[in-house]
Amino acid sequence: MTALLDHPQRYALSNELHARPFPVVRAPGRAAYLALRPVTNAAARDKGADRAHLIALLDRYGAAHPAPDATHYFGQIGRHWLKWESHTEFVTYTLLGDGVAERPFDAATFGMFPEDWLADAPGVRITSALIRVEPMPEDSVMDKRINEWFVPESLAASRCLDGELVVAGDFRIDASGHMRFAVFAAPQCGERRIGRVVQRLCEIETYKTMSMLGLSRARAISGKLGQTEHRLAALVTGMSDVTVEPAETLHALLGVSAELEDMVAQTSFRFGATAAYESIVSDRIEVLREVRFGGRQTFGEFMKRRFDPAMRTVRSTETRLRDVSERAMRAADLLRTRVDVERSAQNQALLTSMDRRSDLQLQLQRTVEGLSVVAISYYALNLVLYMLSPLEKLLHIEKYWLYGGVTPVVVLTVWLVLKRIQKSMHH
Repeated sequence: MTALLDHPQRYALSNELHARPFPVVRAPGRAAYLALRPVTNAAARDKGADRAHLIALLDRYGAAHPAPDATHYFGQIGRHWLKWESHTEFVTYTLLGDGVAERPFDAATFGMFPEDWLADAPGVRITSALIRVEPMPEDSVMDKRINEWFVPESLAASRCLDGELVVAGDFRIDASGHMRFAVFAAPQCGERRIGRVVQRLCEIETYKTMSMLGLSRARAISGKLGQTEHRLAALVTGMSDVTVEPAETLHALLGVSAELEDMVAQTSFRFGATAAYESIVSDRIEVLREVRFGGRQTFGEFMKRRFDPAMRTVRSTETRLRDVSERAMRAADLLRTRVDVERSAQNQALLTSMDRRSDLQLQLQRTVEGLSVVAISYYALNLVLYMLSPLEKLLHIEKYWLYGGVTPVVVLTVWLVLKRIQKSMHH
C-alpha cells in the first residue's frame, strides 16, 4: 500500500494554532508587561535584532534559548516566567510571578528587565502594564480597593466569564510609566482561565494603543488633505473657464493627483492595520463576557466612549482621502477628454487645410501641365517645321498650309506622350 503523502507545511500549519499557549497565573500573582516597537517602518524591522535582544535577557538568567526563527517563547527566568511574542509591528514581553507586593502596583517586578538591557532595545516602548491578581474578596472590599487604585473618571470595571473574575483598569499611565490592571479571581476560577484574562488585558491595551497610531496619522495628514481638497475644488471650478488653457489645468490636476496618491501610499498600511487592531480590541473585550460591576462602566462601554470616536475619525479620514483621490481622477479624466476633443478638432481643421492646399497644388499642377504641353509643342513644332521646310519649295506648298497641317499633329502627339509619362509614374 502506497503511503499517503502530507503537504509539506501540514504540521507547521497545525502547530501554528498551538504555538502561543496562554500563560498559567495563580492568585495571588502579578505580571509585568512590555511592548516594544521601532518608531518607523516597524513592519519591515530586523526580526533578528528582536531575537538577539531576547537572548541577551535570557543569558543574564542562564535560561534556555528559543528555537531559530521562533516567534514565541515561554520559559523560566529566575523566580519568574517569561512569555515573549513577535508580532508584525512589535514584540511583547510578559513577566509572570507568584504573590503580590505589599504596596499595590509596585514596579519592582518590572525591575526584572535590567535598565541597560532596556536601553539597548531595538525599538521604543509602545506600552507597558502592571497587573495585580488577587483572590476575590467581598464586593465592598473590591470596591474600596478599586477606588483607591484607579482614577474614577476613566475607571472601567466588570465581572467576567460568568462572574468568576472581576477586572478593573483606568487606561492611564501611572507615575512609574505603566498602565494598571487589577484582576480578582474567585476560588473556583482555574489558573489557565486567569492566565487567559491576563493575556487578554495585555492584548486590549496593546492593540488599543497600536490602533491610536492611526489617529495620529489621520491628524497629521488632515491639514494637508484639506489644502489639497481646496486646490482640487478650485481647479474643477476653473475647468469651465474658456480663457484658461485645458492643458495647464490638466497639468495642475495631475500634480494634485500625485500628492493624493502619495498620501494614500503613506497611510494605506497604517489605516489598514488600525482597522485590524480595532477588530482585535473588540474581539478581546467581547470574549470577556462582561457584566456591570458596582454601577461602573465596563471595558466595552469605555471603548465606546473614548476609543470608538478615535476610530471613526480614522475611518472618516480614510474615506475622505479615497473620495478626494477619486474626484481628482474623475476630473483629470474629464479634462483629458476635453483636451482630446479639442485636439481632434484642431487635427480636423489641419486636415481640412491640408486638403485645401492639396487641391490648390493639383490645380497648379494641371495648369503647369497645360503650360508644359504648350511650351513643348511650341519647341517641337519649330523643330518639325525646320525639318519640313525643304518640302515647302519641293512640293510648292504655302507656308501657312504647312503650319496648319503640322501644328495639330505635333500638339496632339506631345499631349499623348505627356499623358503616357504621367500614367507610368502613377503606376
